[in-house]
Amino acid sequence: MPQISPPGLSLLLLLLGPAMGSFMAALAERLPNGPGIIRTPSHCHSCQRRLRWYELLPILSYLGLRGKCAGCGHPIPARLFYAEIAGLMAAVAAVSLAFTPLHMLLSALLLWCLLGLFLCDIRCFRLPDILTGALLIIGLALAAEDPGRDVLQALLGALSAAAVFYLIRLSYRLLRGREGLGLGDVKLVAGLSAALGITALPLVTLLAALAALGWAVLLSWHRGRPLLQTTPLPFGAYLAAAAAIVWAAQLYPSLQF
Repeated sequence: MPQISPPGLSLLLLLLGPAMGSFMAALAERLPNGPGIIRTPSHCHSCQRRLRWYELLPILSYLGLRGKCAGCGHPIPARLFYAEIAGLMAAVAAVSLAFTPLHMLLSALLLWCLLGLFLCDIRCFRLPDILTGALLIIGLALAAEDPGRDVLQALLGALSAAAVFYLIRLSYRLLRGREGLGLGDVKLVAGLSAALGITALPLVTLLAALAALGWAVLLSWHRGRPLLQTTPLPFGAYLAAAAAIVWAAQLYPSLQF
């Protein structure tokens, strides 16, 4: 089988980017209700009409239809369009910052996986095992591809990170009598440790905590009252976003903290 040249791989990833963003958005939309993302055809959530092929073209379809269903005219959620843009931006980042073709491919997969986790947690406060598992595999592959890292150490680091966060989860539940950290978050940090290195986790966690705090303040201001202690926050989404920032900082020296 002929190998894809670096320019060819770059073009392929850029073309796949919006489609991957669309796929992750569809996963987040369907996750709460249970219909399979592959088995269930794409359809309008308002009139239930099955979408035609030209209505499924990422970015172009939304712009061509002016953000409305061609059948009933119901508005298409803008978040789906933004997810497609984010998928493209992830591909651009991977193509721009990666060192080798393999690193480029793995980086794109990493960012798309983080995007999916972000969208799922924002939408329904869930981090699917298929994405956290994929993140761990991609992270270990990145460790194997990096001459300066060791796969076994990356795996041990992932297990250590998961153990620490699991202890935090148990401690919070014992002290407060309720869940403060989901099991999906524990699996997520294992994948992040494998992908970025365990030494990057403190910075990722700090950025995620600051983002969560900032969002809580804005939400309180918008509602005109303080948030209840039981108000859920999608911490996994903040971890995923922070991880993408740290990933870029590791590859682009001027972004170093």
